[in-house]
Amino acid sequence: MTVPFWVWAATVGGIVVLVAIDIWHARSPHEVSFREATLWSVIYIAVAVVFGGILLFTMGTQSGTEYFAGYLVEKSLSVDNLFIFAVILTQFAVPKRHQQKVLLWGVVGALVMRAIFIAIGAAVVSAFAFVFVIFGLFLLYTAYTLIKQHGQEPKDMHDNRAVRFVRRIVTVHEDQGDHQGESDDGKLTARVNGKWGVTPLFIVVAVILSVDLVFALDSIPAIFGITQNAYIVFTANAFALLGLRALYFLLVGLLDRLVHLSYGLAFILAFIGVKLIMLYLHEDVSPSIPEIPTWLSLTVIVVTLIVVTITSLRATRGSVTGSSEASGENPEETAEVTGTDAGGTEQTGTRSSS
Repeated sequence: MTVPFWVWAATVGGIVVLVAIDIWHARSPHEVSFREATLWSVIYIAVAVVFGGILLFTMGTQSGTEYFAGYLVEKSLSVDNLFIFAVILTQFAVPKRHQQKVLLWGVVGALVMRAIFIAIGAAVVSAFAFVFVIFGLFLLYTAYTLIKQHGQEPKDMHDNRAVRFVRRIVTVHEDQGDHQGESDDGKLTARVNGKWGVTPLFIVVAVILSVDLVFALDSIPAIFGITQNAYIVFTANAFALLGLRALYFLLVGLLDRLVHLSYGLAFILAFIGVKLIMLYLHEDVSPSIPEIPTWLSLTVIVVTLIVVTITSLRATRGSVTGSSEASGENPEETAEVTGTDAGGTEQTGTRSSS
């Protein structure tokens, strides 16, 4: 279905406004409370659902179903990505009052990268039908790597390629870390003794953006497996990413309990990969080969996410309480943790055992 230019313009304008609101809200460094994270998460999810309802009413059931299926896939992948964000923020010991700014830069960067990749992907799909097979095989491989890497220790992000690249091309003022009190406003750049450079917080943003690039390579083939409508692909991605900052603070205490999420995502990606290959075979080899309908894709996605969430929570039920009781500790007490801050200085703080 061809979407008029004015619809594209209005949609992009609305998304820009939402991003601007997010930027305005995160303008001053502060620790995001659970109540604040819940409020903004509900707002962004509600906006996404309302937009999907508008698509159902204006573009038909097929387009609306494709949007909601794509939105759920991208949202679930985004939740999985939050695990990596949590690792990055922990390894660099980013102060809580600056975490939302780093995540906001990550969301904006992801939106830009997805828009570019969607434009390229739409052009390639329309020109070469065989790309469906390539996308399908890539998703099957991604599903395999998700299962293979499940439970492995996270990599040390201090040796990330983005870190080495930034340090090679620009001066990093290591003494501008939060422990010096110079970056209370969360500045990414600084001038020391007349020499311009970046702060350690900029390094963290660079790592987040580099990870965004990898995530985009996984998510774009997945959404094209749901729909080939560039408008739906873009909006499903955009609304899944908007509110990701607030969702992080809402789920940060729950991430460790979603132990089966990788298995669920692996199954969903493998399913979409098979769907893409069957779509190519149906359209270019033989019409007798069945095509997986969108409603079935949406059903599989919803059921899978529900199942892995329930099994994850059941598998980890009582694990925190049990470990606390075994050690004679109160689960409400806090445990001391040591990390390295964005400037490379060892810091000691507390983390709730729950």
